[in-house]
Amino acid sequence: MKNRITIDPITRLEGHGKIEIFLDGKGDVERAYFQVPEMRGFEVFSVGRPAEEMPRITPKICGVCPTTHHLCSTKALDSLFKVEPPPAAKKIRELMYSAFMLEDHMLHFFFLGGPDFVVGPSAAPGERNILGVIAKVGLEIAGKVIKLRKGCREIIAHIGGRVIHPVCGLPGGVSKPLTEEDRLKIVEVAEYGVEFAQFALQIFNDVVLKNKEYVDLIVGDVYKHATYYMGLVDKNNKVNFYDGDVGVVTPEGKKFVKFRPTEYLDHITERVEPWTYVKFPYLKKVGWKGFVDGLDSGVFRVAPLARLNVADGMATPLAQAEYERMYQTLGGKPVHNTLAFHWARLIEALYAAERLLELAQDRTITDPHIRNLPQATPEEGIGIVEAPRGTLIHHYKTDKKGILTEVNLIVATVNNAAAICMSIEKAARSLIKGGKVSDGLLNMVEMAFRAYDPCFACATHIVPGGGSLRIHIRNKGGEIVQTLQRT
Repeated sequence: MKNRITIDPITRLEGHGKIEIFLDGKGDVERAYFQVPEMRGFEVFSVGRPAEEMPRITPKICGVCPTTHHLCSTKALDSLFKVEPPPAAKKIRELMYSAFMLEDHMLHFFFLGGPDFVVGPSAAPGERNILGVIAKVGLEIAGKVIKLRKGCREIIAHIGGRVIHPVCGLPGGVSKPLTEEDRLKIVEVAEYGVEFAQFALQIFNDVVLKNKEYVDLIVGDVYKHATYYMGLVDKNNKVNFYDGDVGVVTPEGKKFVKFRPTEYLDHITERVEPWTYVKFPYLKKVGWKGFVDGLDSGVFRVAPLARLNVADGMATPLAQAEYERMYQTLGGKPVHNTLAFHWARLIEALYAAERLLELAQDRTITDPHIRNLPQATPEEGIGIVEAPRGTLIHHYKTDKKGILTEVNLIVATVNNAAAICMSIEKAARSLIKGGKVSDGLLNMVEMAFRAYDPCFACATHIVPGGGSLRIHIRNKGGEIVQTLQRT
């Protein structure tokens, strides 16, 4: 009997990773590790560059969520140069971001996470993909998904200059205004977005919530952790993707702290482990107790379910109704069921569509005054937005000429890194017994990370001296014959 199971590469995510599962003599899981073998050095090679280059550099971290990094970096420059964008500029930024969040959440549901439910967690590997989803729900729905993504990406490209790596954000504003013609076109896309988001929630209701096996999986103990939760909230303590304060609630759902973006270092710190390039943030005032959940552990979670757990509700009516339905169905707040991230993601997609429509219907968004020029001497700037995958932090320090001297990026998936490791190990321990392993069971282990919609291309970063590069050279039989290590 094998005493080691390796899932490499793991599937349906952004970036690369692997899972190592070690079995004891009885064939039960002794330990399971989630490893990220790639390393990105954006924090290091950005030092020495002019700070205003960062909104063009950081979107290159990831081709899936470049809009997030672009706007977070732009907000950090607002803070660095102590300049407040005009109202129209802030609305244009949030409008573009709402289109991005809508498109990205739908990408995950239909292409990455959805196949586990729509097709089934134990379906043949060749069917657990977008083609399997289309075969299940119909070709017409595929056309609707494509239409929505096309509309959202056209908005991003028009405002941002290009869809993959936007270039519109400037300290104190944006690069160009919206015309009345632009606004009316965006209204059409937003109206369709609201309709489609409601349609996606109906699919989730019909395919998942009406299937007892799936509901038992969601509410069961295999995918459940009682952690702290973190997310941006507006002045009314409602979910907001673009702006606000950072709220944190306890595993019991009680308010733990609310802080401004500039205060994040008072509340968040990070640690490293020798077996992965991902760092592990935790709540400084609670402390690190290891990869465990509970009130005494500083581990927290971010992303859709976390944002809903932190907030008092959604800022738009249709999303608010769905928010209330989810918590009523799952027994109230907070919800600790990891697979409920998928449900929360669709509720957020509806909110993004509604917010996109609200902003597009606001005629003041076409005001030509879209930038206030910076006047202050730069020193330090911090920007925070909510990425699809959770709270994203950009922190820059410069000399008086605006040349970067220090950069720290706490990427959304990094904030979930400890919880992802915990979720994978718990799922593996719960599902693998007596050495009996199947492809379906291993996919269910992968479902433990997939619910977080992780982006490990963004998440892998390391402090100089905080780890090492290790290369294993194997022979054709797979045995390690030499190891090269650079500290």
